Amino acid sequence: MVRCIRTTGLAVIATMVAGCAATGASAPVRAQGQAVSPSAASSAASPSAASPEPSTPPPAGSPAQVEAVLRKMSLEEKVGQLFMPVLYGPAADTSSPENRARYGVDTPAKMIEKYRPGGVILFPWANNVKGVRQVVALTNGLQKASPRIPLLVGADQENGRVSRLAPLVTDMPGASVIGSTGDPSLARKAAKVTGAELRALGINLDFAPVADVNVNPRNPVIGPRAYGSNPKKVAPMVAAAVEGFHDAGIASTAKHFPGHGDTNVDSHTGLPVIQHSRAQWEKLDAPPFAAAIGADVDAIMSAHVVMPKLDPSGDPATLSKPILTGLLRDKLGFDGVVSTDALDMAGVRKKYGDAQVAVRAVQAGADILLMPPNYSAAYDGVLSAVKSGKISTARLDQSVRRLLKLKFNRGLLVKAPVADPDEAERVLRSPEHRKVARLINSRAR
Repeated sequence: MVRCIRTTGLAVIATMVAGCAATGASAPVRAQGQAVSPSAASSAASPSAASPEPSTPPPAGSPAQVEAVLRKMSLEEKVGQLFMPVLYGPAADTSSPENRARYGVDTPAKMIEKYRPGGVILFPWANNVKGVRQVVALTNGLQKASPRIPLLVGADQENGRVSRLAPLVTDMPGASVIGSTGDPSLARKAAKVTGAELRALGINLDFAPVADVNVNPRNPVIGPRAYGSNPKKVAPMVAAAVEGFHDAGIASTAKHFPGHGDTNVDSHTGLPVIQHSRAQWEKLDAPPFAAAIGADVDAIMSAHVVMPKLDPSGDPATLSKPILTGLLRDKLGFDGVVSTDALDMAGVRKKYGDAQVAVRAVQAGADILLMPPNYSAAYDGVLSAVKSGKISTARLDQSVRRLLKLKFNRGLLVKAPVADPDEAERVLRSPEHRKVARLINSRAR
């Protein structure tokens, strides 16, 4: 069942989320990670890495472990937590000229030691995905390189058209096939299978599900990646998928906010403009994101799209405070992690340099800066902005606290799980998982 969103500001959206109770229902309680004493959590960060400024007062309900780790982090470590780069090579200790060119060090492990990012994302084209045992060794090696605060290890595994772990994982139908069944329980089963396989590989965050409503048949970038073209049918599918990932014990990401479904431009190569009015957005684009929030989604990814009737500045949503903070946080009530879409895409690089893009994304409300094309410029830009007061210490602490809380909620804050290659080989493409794929295909219309 889809849980209610935690806001009364958009009743028109709330009524479209299937299964909701009355507006104003209590917030769902997210499954917590393994309880660890505050003193043990404090040891995860070096005592010598004290922050140059006191941390902001914790909000009500912030876990003690999160606050203990946050207090021990240096400014540089806090800035590092915001970044999720691509690192090159099949192993944590593999030298690559790409790592040397981009990060000034040869191996993924040395990059993590140098910059202390909050996470990494894996791709086949970065030579990260060769085989089951290789991926397990890679993720374990990456976590070993970050002993003080474990990493978010992400993948873009939507299934269907976007399947970065193929052919290692079960060939699960994509969202449009699942949507055609009309059965949200199948979306949940598919996400649980995918989540279980990712977790077995040492991956703890999936950049899925797609929450876009594909209302433009000429859309070159979403299309079959969406569950469909009707928000009333897409919303329960998205919520069910979020719950399926949680069933498997990994974090999920609804994307691409505020909606990428009505474009005829690919934001990888251009900057789409969507002329939806506020009323149209509330009716067409918002319901699946509201449903994801109701299901307690861990993260929401921004879109590199301009919606001038939601923000007349001309900035893409990734850099828009009225959209990321005004709509997503204040109106929809989302208090989780906001990730940018990849910052190497053309749609976000048209107006500003790479350093300013990173700074503006944080100012807009983003917490994860995904795949910056010039890492040192982006990192130095954010660090300088905090030192100068352009980004306040309080604003930085907001993002770091959200990221640490996500890790805490998924049992990752103090010590990352160690993936077992034998278990991964048993789980991936298992007969049980392939049976789920066959069931979905048999129900597709």
